[in-house]
Amino acid sequence: MHHFHYRNGRLHCEDVSLDAIADEVGTPVYVYSSATLRRHARVIGEAFDGMSCLIAYSVKANGNLGVLKTLAAEGCGADVVSGGELKRARAAGIPPSRIVFSGVGKTREEMRLGLEEGIHQFNVESAAEVEVLSDVASLLGKTAKIAVRVNPDVAAGGHPNISTGKAGDKFGVPWEAADALYARIAELDGVEAVGVDVHIGSQIDAIAPMRAAFERVVTLVRRLREAGHAITRLDLGGGLGIPYKPGDDLPPPSEYANMIRQVTEGLGVEVILEPGRVIAGNAGVLIAEALFTKPAPKRTFLIVDAGMNDLMRPALYQAHHDILPLEERPDSTEQINYDVVGPICESTDKFATERPLPVIRPGERLAFMSAGAYGAVLSSQYNARPLVAEVLVDGDKYAIVRRRPTFDEMIALETTPDWLT
Repeated sequence: MHHFHYRNGRLHCEDVSLDAIADEVGTPVYVYSSATLRRHARVIGEAFDGMSCLIAYSVKANGNLGVLKTLAAEGCGADVVSGGELKRARAAGIPPSRIVFSGVGKTREEMRLGLEEGIHQFNVESAAEVEVLSDVASLLGKTAKIAVRVNPDVAAGGHPNISTGKAGDKFGVPWEAADALYARIAELDGVEAVGVDVHIGSQIDAIAPMRAAFERVVTLVRRLREAGHAITRLDLGGGLGIPYKPGDDLPPPSEYANMIRQVTEGLGVEVILEPGRVIAGNAGVLIAEALFTKPAPKRTFLIVDAGMNDLMRPALYQAHHDILPLEERPDSTEQINYDVVGPICESTDKFATERPLPVIRPGERLAFMSAGAYGAVLSSQYNARPLVAEVLVDGDKYAIVRRRPTFDEMIALETTPDWLT
């Protein structure tokens, strides 16, 4: 569920009119609901009540400090994939003991940062990474607690570009190489294997592929223990999908938790989860303003002031986002099929094709729903457009949690060589 609803004919986030935010901040602008973030974090936490479980929110889904601090107050840890995300998590008050560091390409400096911070765990993804982490940790006189991310060759995810657990994907160690890598870890200084990690994809809409992957990993845990490795943690990643449009039927966190309880029964491990989209996705919207309509052969374009640089998902994954006018319309309102596009000079700058919407006039505002995850974090300054602003709502209050930079600030980051001055 979420906390975006029409009230007195205008779309609100909790108790704040989205028009009021757009009037002050301008468009495009992301708006996040604190109540939705808290509710989703609590629903997941309650589903795993009674288990030894670390809920490490996936910072890559939405790394805004206001969002992170809201979730830190709910007891969430953090799953990070870069040194920058680690620093964000720490700035938000998330303790190192609740941070796991994932990702296929950690630098020596990032490894050093994680070791100096004393994070809970590194999720390593290759034999080469293990060797480098061992070297970095040994030079610092520290021991890195690690889990090897294994690739169980199970396909899942709402799009091929977000499936990460199939043979041939860049993620994880091949299944058949896992035992040998754990044996090598036992020989090395500075590293200690404490867990097994798996993450098979994102926007997963069924429990079956996750269960298949987790059952394979449990067999690996038992086999590693028989070989003398003290495996006490099982990192099951994230991946739970969210409803992006009416009719989407996805398993609730309770069903996911029950499956994990069954699969891990008697194993005696700390379960680590890395939910991101399922917490933040429906907690945010992107507000844009209609600029023009443009009739064309066999279609009508609706051109808005948000572009693919602000919301990349439709261009990147052909993702669906419901689009709602901020002004409520009766169900009987006449509709037109629009191609909703932005101002970017790319043909992929398209949010929807043949989308039925009420007649939209220039100057009207629209909300792109379910944009709280992989929205602002994927934004860029392509076409020299300022990074999109972000606003956090809490009840009847709101605050700008990332302001839009000015053009002068954007240009000030660059310098001109002496020979051009």
